Amino acid sequence: MLGRAKVWLSDYAYAARVSLGATLRHRTVPKPRGHLAPVLLIPGVYERWQFLRAAGGRLARAGHPVHAVELLGRNVDAIPDAAATVQRYIDEHDLRHVIIVAHSKGGLIAKHMMLFDDVEGRIDRLVAIASPFQGSSLSKYMPVRPLRAFIPTDATLTLLAANAEVNSRIVSVFGDYDPHIPGGSELPGATNVRVPVDGHFQLLVDHRVLDEAEAAVNSTPAAE
Repeated sequence: MLGRAKVWLSDYAYAARVSLGATLRHRTVPKPRGHLAPVLLIPGVYERWQFLRAAGGRLARAGHPVHAVELLGRNVDAIPDAAATVQRYIDEHDLRHVIIVAHSKGGLIAKHMMLFDDVEGRIDRLVAIASPFQGSSLSKYMPVRPLRAFIPTDATLTLLAANAEVNSRIVSVFGDYDPHIPGGSELPGATNVRVPVDGHFQLLVDHRVLDEAEAAVNSTPAAE
C-alpha cells in the first residue's frame, strides 16, 4: 500500500513540474522538420503538448517531423470535439501517413479520429501510452466533467469499444500499475506492450516506454 501511495505522489509531482514548465518555458511548438513519416502528439486531459515532449524530441531527432495541436489547450473538450479539432489540423496541413503518439485521453481521441473523422485515410496508426480504452473505475468519483468522461459506461467510450476495426493499427503501451487506470490499458485486437514501470505520467519519460514507443512508430503497420 505504501508503495502505491509513493507512486501516486511521485506521479503527481512529475505532472506538476511539467505543467509549470509548460507555463514558464517550452511554450512554443518546435517547427516540424524531417524526412520520415509525420508524427502528431495528442496529450491527455488537463495536459498540454509538453507532456509528450520527451517522446516528440526523440522522434524528431530520428527524422520525423513532429506536430502538436496548440488549439487543444489543456484538452478538456469532449472526445468527439477534440477529435474534430485535431483532424482539422491534419487536413489543413495536408499531412499523410500520420502516426499519432498519444497519452491517456489522447489515445481515445485518436481512436475516434481513426474510426469516424479521418475520412481520407490520412492516419496510418496510433501509439497510445497509458490510455483508458476500457475507461476507469475511478472516474465516477471525480467531481469535474472532463474526468467523469472516463466512466466505463460513458456513451463515447462504449461506442469506441464497440468498434474494433482499427484496433489492429494501434499499439497500446502501459505499465504494471497505473494509479489512474486500475483496469489497465489492454485493448483487444491491438498490439499490447506491458513495460515493467509504475505510474501514469512518469511513463512519458521512462526510457523503456520511450524505446517501445519509438519502435512502434518505426514498425511496419499491420493490415486491417
